[in-house]
Amino acid sequence: MHRPPLPPRRKRSLLPAALVAALLGLFAALLPALPAAPAAAATTAADTATVYYYTPTRNWPAYNLHWAPDGGSWTTVPGTRMTAACTDWVSLTVDLGTATTWQATFNNGSGTWDNNNGANYRLGTGTVTVKDGVVAHSDPCGSTEPPQGNAATVWYSTTNVAWPTVNLHWAPTGGSWTTVPGAGMEAACTGWVKKTVDLGTATTWQATFNNGNGVWDNNNGVNYRLAQGNTRVKDRVITASTTDPCVTTDPDTTAPTAPTGVGASVTGTSAVVTWNAAGDDIGVTGYQVTRTGGTRGTSVTDTSSTVESQSGLEANTRYCWTVKARDAAGNLSGPSDSRCATTGDTPPPAPSGSPLGGDPRKDPIYFVMTARFNDGDSSNNRGGSQHTKSGNAAGNDPMFRGDFKGLVQKLDYIKGLGFSAIWITPVVLNRSDYDYHGYHGYDFYKVDPRLESAGASYQDLIDAAHAKGMKIYQDVVYNHSSRWGAKGLFTPTVYGVRDSQWSWYYDAPNSGFEYDGLTVDPVSGKSYYNGDLWSTAEPSGNTCLNWGKPTGGRSAEGYTLYNCQWPSPTSRMFPSKYYHQCWLGNWEGEDSRSCWLHEDLADFNTENAEVQNYLIGAYDKYIDMGVDGFRVDTAVHVPRVTWNRRFLPAIFDRVTRSHGADKAKDFFVFGEVAAFVNDKWNHGSVNHSAQFFTWKESREYTSDDVQAALDQYNHEQNLGPAGQPTSSNAFLNGNSYHTPDHSRFSGMNIIDMRMHNNFGYASNAFNNGRDSDDATNDATYNVVYVDSHDYGPNKSNTRYSGGTDAWAENMSLMWTFRGIPTLYYGSETEFQAGKQIDCGPSCPLAGTGRAYYGDKIAGEVTASDFSKVTSAGGAVATTLQQPLVRHVQRLNQIRRAIPALQMGQYSTEGVSGDMAFKRRYTANGVDSYALVSVGNGATFSGVLNGTYKEAVTGQTVTVTNGTLSAPASGKGNLRVYVLDLGGANAAPGKIGTDGPYLK
Repeated sequence: MHRPPLPPRRKRSLLPAALVAALLGLFAALLPALPAAPAAAATTAADTATVYYYTPTRNWPAYNLHWAPDGGSWTTVPGTRMTAACTDWVSLTVDLGTATTWQATFNNGSGTWDNNNGANYRLGTGTVTVKDGVVAHSDPCGSTEPPQGNAATVWYSTTNVAWPTVNLHWAPTGGSWTTVPGAGMEAACTGWVKKTVDLGTATTWQATFNNGNGVWDNNNGVNYRLAQGNTRVKDRVITASTTDPCVTTDPDTTAPTAPTGVGASVTGTSAVVTWNAAGDDIGVTGYQVTRTGGTRGTSVTDTSSTVESQSGLEANTRYCWTVKARDAAGNLSGPSDSRCATTGDTPPPAPSGSPLGGDPRKDPIYFVMTARFNDGDSSNNRGGSQHTKSGNAAGNDPMFRGDFKGLVQKLDYIKGLGFSAIWITPVVLNRSDYDYHGYHGYDFYKVDPRLESAGASYQDLIDAAHAKGMKIYQDVVYNHSSRWGAKGLFTPTVYGVRDSQWSWYYDAPNSGFEYDGLTVDPVSGKSYYNGDLWSTAEPSGNTCLNWGKPTGGRSAEGYTLYNCQWPSPTSRMFPSKYYHQCWLGNWEGEDSRSCWLHEDLADFNTENAEVQNYLIGAYDKYIDMGVDGFRVDTAVHVPRVTWNRRFLPAIFDRVTRSHGADKAKDFFVFGEVAAFVNDKWNHGSVNHSAQFFTWKESREYTSDDVQAALDQYNHEQNLGPAGQPTSSNAFLNGNSYHTPDHSRFSGMNIIDMRMHNNFGYASNAFNNGRDSDDATNDATYNVVYVDSHDYGPNKSNTRYSGGTDAWAENMSLMWTFRGIPTLYYGSETEFQAGKQIDCGPSCPLAGTGRAYYGDKIAGEVTASDFSKVTSAGGAVATTLQQPLVRHVQRLNQIRRAIPALQMGQYSTEGVSGDMAFKRRYTANGVDSYALVSVGNGATFSGVLNGTYKEAVTGQTVTVTNGTLSAPASGKGNLRVYVLDLGGANAAPGKIGTDGPYLK
């Protein structure tokens, strides 16, 4: 699971401390390192206020201000005449005495009034504007004197901002900022306002824009950096040295630039063509891809994406591709450089939307955090509401950066490492302030558009992987939704108070808005997360207890905290029908299965039939798309009886109905049961031990799922470890393989948490892992890794940093011992070794174990087969020469060539030496027998006689007395002696070429 970066609700700092410096909601933060605007709106003397009133919508002959300071008397009707201030505005400065707030109304002196619909206008000190009923803090006139020094004119687009007033807050380079909120900009034409400023002797300047009432556009916290002359700013895009946008322009006749970086990857008779986005003075709208070669002649296709997949090409034929860019006016660029590739033989392709099938133990797994792996399409990048606070903005590293297109582009890299399965983080639409990891699901029926691109949808990824013979394992979450609930099941209608303090943080209400993860709020410049959930008044139908009442606490900024401000299971914000109603208190107690882990992880009532059907229906969609398996997040937090009675049967029933019984047999489900202990059973609690989830129930329970969950928990706790079933499915009987008994298998395999927890030393992992194998239904299916997106060994919060030799030793063990070796992205280069894996929005992702990996694999790479790279250029070529990369490539070659290492049972009987064992697989005409020694010397007694060929060195050893001695090979190295049985079961001999460790 994603370990939430925030502490528990009771200890949490509820408001991000570094996002803003705000007073009365008037200022959004600028980067601390930049010359920034003051933290508070500047005011005049404390006892005066200057009010500006907007005239065009009234068109009165005269304007009077009728007013009273709070605690004082009203002026005599009709009040005091206001005077012209600048075009469209009149103003008046009033003396408030000792008051700091006041009421005001406006009239034409002849009985026509604007009294704010009977409520009067309530104003404060300083500069105030009243425009069409909207009160703001602004100077709409600003300086009207012509510039004496260098002049700069900026036009600002209002098309996507609904501000009644636009202010320019600015500073010349080396000079001081204007007083907040700056100077009012004047209307230029429909959709544009403008302002000319005096830079003095400076030639460059910084600018931000605001509505005068606390809503800012500061270019996501980095300010706009402008030059003298004319500049346009539209949707955070700067166009320098521009013409007046209000002047009619000539037709666009300028063509885009030609695309660059064209690459073509061919697998069988399918091709994937990619290229870099082209440039244009207005904007590129699409691309034209031209293919030549083959007997069918030239083919031209159009796409809006920068990736094009083509299948059904002729076998063993050379094709070439060029790409042109097109703009909105229809102008075409010149062609890109041509990229050519030759197709291979016509393969028997896997049907689109169908799992590949095959024993999952044959497929080593590469684990990718999709949003952090490789960026194929920058247009879907999003930083979210924590972009600045996290420090990601400063490094131009949005949390959502990698995507499916980027993953498609690097399938050959992963295949070149030798992996034939990819585990990806959850794909469903997420919703939280920091949700790039995928574990805050909101719409379980929709793929998150921040991961998809035109031509690179989730289905495209699945199909592209399958075309290369690679499986996709999708991370799925049944235990919880996001704090926003689950669309289509239940979403909260309201949380807490959106007062003047909190308005900068919460999105303004938007009744027509539907959250999609991509849409950016044009007012705040942030991705929408909050929608309509906060309110200035208690809404009708509110169910939350004590809504709007202060808790007595304060945020880090000193703001008042209110009840219902944040999601809670105990405040009736979430109905018990769909969500559990308690906070988790005991990780080894029953409440760990029926209470919330964290406020960002709203805990589903998984014993409710509507919840079950919602989740089953959602994941049926991805089964139908052809995924090859599910990694189950937080599996331990759902009762085993619920898995066994509802979710697991639904998974395999759907695979059977959609793809057939054979594909269902191979559909791989493996669960996360996070038990970080060194004992065989998690503190004696069987319900919280990983191996427990591999078994069917030991008895029948009532049809009521809630009661059944309680009965199952109590029954199994009373039985204890001694009452649990045992298995020999992972063990040889002497030297003989036996058919495993899966009759009591639940359908869920497990991540080997015990080995993971002990991988500080490979020997510890080996001895702890095998100690639990008799309690697991079949440990040969265990998913084995050293570290992940959550933890390193020994529950460390840092990525593994034991050194290259130790990493090599860990890999040598994982690739030869029982289980399925799994590598977290970047571990092949010791990426981010020793770095904190996850610190939430409190530090930049670039400094964590979830850093962006694309820079390491930039360039082109082509793999002709697993572990075989035929060409590489750029940074990826350097990466492929790293010692652990070469090590894992050869390990994958060796494992792929020896069935005993993939699917074999094992034994340490008659074996002396640490990390030494024998393995055998005998089924379906295969008989594979191997003796393995990792690093150290070992003696194998009572083994089969015959000729053995060693897979690392090619050495041949003949055994006549049942004994084989393996010398020490060194840390990271190993020896694999394979019995040569001739024919189809002949020993392969030396596999691959010597590398830094395997030699």
